[in-house]
Amino acid sequence: MTALHRDRAPDAPGSPGSPGTPGTPGLLGTSGTPGIVPAPERAFARSGAGAGAAFVCGIDFGGTKIAVATARPDGTVLANDRLTTDAREGAAQAVRRAVAAARGLIERTAAATGGQCTTVGAVSPGIVLPDRVLLAPNVPGWEDLALAATLAEGFGLDPARIAVGNDGKAAALAESRWGALCGADPAILLTVGTGIAAAIVLGGRVLTGAHGAAGEIGYLLRGRADTGFGAGRAPLEEYASGSGLGTRGSELLGHDVDAAALFADPDPRVAALVDDALDELAVHIANLATTLDAERIAVTGGLMHAAPRVLAALRARTREAVPFPPAVVPARFLQDASLRGALSLATELLANPAGLASSVGGG
Repeated sequence: MTALHRDRAPDAPGSPGSPGTPGTPGLLGTSGTPGIVPAPERAFARSGAGAGAAFVCGIDFGGTKIAVATARPDGTVLANDRLTTDAREGAAQAVRRAVAAARGLIERTAAATGGQCTTVGAVSPGIVLPDRVLLAPNVPGWEDLALAATLAEGFGLDPARIAVGNDGKAAALAESRWGALCGADPAILLTVGTGIAAAIVLGGRVLTGAHGAAGEIGYLLRGRADTGFGAGRAPLEEYASGSGLGTRGSELLGHDVDAAALFADPDPRVAALVDDALDELAVHIANLATTLDAERIAVTGGLMHAAPRVLAALRARTREAVPFPPAVVPARFLQDASLRGALSLATELLANPAGLASSVGGG
């Protein structure tokens, strides 16, 4: 999903810290992180084969909350937990507490099932590189975080058993494997919440792009006179996302209001503002569907609390504008899409260690 930090563009391919050649695994080396203690080895399978059934662990790092879960390789969740990010306290403490929570969950799952954890998947907003996270969320220090290496040390695991990636793209992988996009190709997972993003599934893989930024449609221009990333702006996100609606609605009403309140407000001015934003979004999605000849679009994110209204706007535009209109459906994972994405990264790594990067990559 489009992030709020826009002061750094991704490096050119081949430059230090850039994603490099497409298909390069996002599985990283080591780093020193004070305060993280390796998990007890007995909870982890040393080579993917241990006593009892194997399971995986997933971590979703968000700007306000961190979600953790364990699951079977088929995606069935075994246990889960949630904690606040405490963003103002910085990146190090967020990762440290997430690892502690995950270690506890792994231990409890191992005790309950007799199995062992084989791989760990983690997702974050932004473009996850070996030594940093571009377009990072508003957590101090997150942009300088070597996420996979830090997690590998925290869990006491070989880095090859840690998979990291972008939250929206990983969520699309989960929907394509276990959810509403299963069997559809090409397909789009549209996330409409605080920000806006469209993850594209093509040939069974999630398109990452040359720099890991494919599908960051929040940066799309709304007109010829508009300015975008170079001016520190994300025009479509500012207009049609939950955060954008909150800002514009607050200006209209003269007091602070969020997107949920706007959707429920009967004031005709507010209804017009919301409907206009949804139609603006729908125009861009119709253009994307036409470009890809998409078979199916699944929609997730915070604005799906008003799913009938959101889906109606998207369906109306795609029906009238797209030569072969795609099905527009709710995503299966409306409440925990990114966490399911983290689990999907872990299960993909378990099933195909060499092919994970080409499925979703670090971006």
